[in-house]
Amino acid sequence: MMLVYGSAVPAQVWNNPHRVADTQAIRYSAITGSPKTLDPARAYSSDEVEILAQIYEPILQYHYLQDPYQLEPLTAIQMPTVTYSDAADYTLYRIEIKPGIYYQPHPAFAKNREGQWLYHHLTPQQVEPIDVLSDFEHTGTRELTAADYVYEIKRLASPKVQSPIFGVMSKHIVGFQPLSETLQKVLQQQVVPDFLDLRRYPLSGVKIIDRYHYEIKIRGKYPQFKYWLAMTFFCPMPWEADAFYSQPNLREHNITLDWYPIGTGPYMLAENNPNLQLVLVTNPNFHLEFYPIEGSKKDEAMGYLRDAGRSLPFIEKVVFVLDKESIPRWNKFLQGYYDKSGVGADSFDQAIKIDKNGKAILTEEMQQKGIRLQTTVEPGIFYVGFNMKDPIVGGYSEKQQKLRQAISIAIDYEEYISIFLNGRGIVAQGPISPGIFGYRQEKASINPYVYDWVEGKPKRKSIQYARQLLAEAGYPQGQDPVTHKGLILNYDVPSTGNPDDKAHFDWLRKQFAKLGIQLNIQASLYNRFQDKVREGKVQLFSWGWMADYPDPENFLFLLYGPNGKIHHGGENATNYQNEKADQLFEEIRVLPDGKERQEKINQLLDVVRQDSPWVFGFHPVTFMLSHQWNRVSKVNAMANNTLKYERINVEKRNRFRHQWNQPIIFPLFFLTLFFFMIIVLLWLAYYRREHRPTVKKINIEDEKC
Repeated sequence: MMLVYGSAVPAQVWNNPHRVADTQAIRYSAITGSPKTLDPARAYSSDEVEILAQIYEPILQYHYLQDPYQLEPLTAIQMPTVTYSDAADYTLYRIEIKPGIYYQPHPAFAKNREGQWLYHHLTPQQVEPIDVLSDFEHTGTRELTAADYVYEIKRLASPKVQSPIFGVMSKHIVGFQPLSETLQKVLQQQVVPDFLDLRRYPLSGVKIIDRYHYEIKIRGKYPQFKYWLAMTFFCPMPWEADAFYSQPNLREHNITLDWYPIGTGPYMLAENNPNLQLVLVTNPNFHLEFYPIEGSKKDEAMGYLRDAGRSLPFIEKVVFVLDKESIPRWNKFLQGYYDKSGVGADSFDQAIKIDKNGKAILTEEMQQKGIRLQTTVEPGIFYVGFNMKDPIVGGYSEKQQKLRQAISIAIDYEEYISIFLNGRGIVAQGPISPGIFGYRQEKASINPYVYDWVEGKPKRKSIQYARQLLAEAGYPQGQDPVTHKGLILNYDVPSTGNPDDKAHFDWLRKQFAKLGIQLNIQASLYNRFQDKVREGKVQLFSWGWMADYPDPENFLFLLYGPNGKIHHGGENATNYQNEKADQLFEEIRVLPDGKERQEKINQLLDVVRQDSPWVFGFHPVTFMLSHQWNRVSKVNAMANNTLKYERINVEKRNRFRHQWNQPIIFPLFFLTLFFFMIIVLLWLAYYRREHRPTVKKINIEDEKC
């Protein structure tokens, strides 16, 4: 039976997986797995940050509309004041936060009438009836202070927390490593309290000035540090929350910071059911924040400024539904039960077609539903790496350079993008992604060792030229002139168990076979693959990088010698080291964006392209589909806290859900009629049997008489 919940709104349809008809502005999204942690000091994966960024607030955020990516204050009153020491041996960041910002309601802040903490010293008996955070009867709040940001920075240094950015911050924040060593000694003591109160342990490079001011001291010059201040790693953490969640009695009930974050952002976590869904609801204590009023003429034409100056957030509730299977997810999107969807391999042909100009557009079916398509070049790169320590594919001689250049030409990434990515990629000419300073599109931007500029666009050099390079490298027709045997190279990849892997591997072998090289593909479990790369026990391997922040330094440091994977444990997975490139990188990292920085980037790219430690693969392009009831929103690949800017027309969504999910009941009618007829026939048969006339038996002997 259909349930009518309002005269102006269509009735609830029978197959709604959300079970209720929506009267609130609720956004529905699918996730394929539950986040491992929601602790801002530990979470690093994109699915974790997508949730955390709606709950926690760092001091800075990315402007929603500005191009290129631009930072702006969030909880800070203004951008940090940056001061360099006279000897340039350190940089001081002075930060002032806004007063009047309060945390979400939380039991960690609850006090009794005497001002004592209600839930900081819970007994097993008190915890026994508690299953989820909402089972606590009382909550409280307090104002955000500078000390909360300092406390979180100390958590990044704590061995107890094991933050993934510990190594990076140890190089930059003054006193970070000594604090970690001090905390390690405390944790090694025989008696360690459950709550390690970090307020008791000073961090020399981070200082609380007063309630709303603090400062951070950085070694030397590191202009990119401002981008870290916009990440969830540097969100505030009240000491009360650390004390509350440190109780072992609560940990036994899975009530931890990994499961229940505590922030000042527009949303708070209301439900965390790892087998069903995660639910965010608006934070009743959220401070005033408004939709941006500044944007370009293009932004205005696209409708991005319709809500300019209005109070945020617009959506009242966000539901992340655990939905692991791609086909059911896609079908629910088409039925209107998910508001947005990516485009997977299973659904690509149904959603996307390529026009005569090679541009991806929506199919007629999608257009009829009013679905919109947005494409975004992600700030990242996927590449094939050469282990520069390997005696065959590594090294810096001219012959070794030519071997790598020949392979770079032979691996046809235009073909790869067409076959395996359905066009969702841009061939890379270097490590820097589009949208990042230093990336260029003109003729001078191409990799001259792999491409020629023909008729206004790059064209991959011929395979004949690649074979010539291979011969000059000492391997004519792919053979070693000494052994007269074909060259065999080992290519390491992580094993994913994906049935499409074989097709990828076969394609790769064909690329090397063009040069007469035999490719031996060695697939191993991800952890083992990581170990082999870390130990340098590979020749060639697949790798990728998604930018942490929009600066060329975040790409170029992948080729910086002191970041080598083997000797330094850094992100330079190929262990590439060139003295000239390293010197240029050190100059580039401290220069502001401008002509001088661009010129030095160009020089560094010339060096790297000649050495060819990478086969520059592709920059990924994402396709996002959005139903017509979603207000047009701008895609910002660096910002993670954009749910607050989105708006949903609930009435329109309900109307289309009702239209697209009308139950087909006529088969049920015929089936009911069929069963009714069967029942009637059975009843008639029974009636006839029970009421047939009785036949009297005649005794033959009596008849004779």
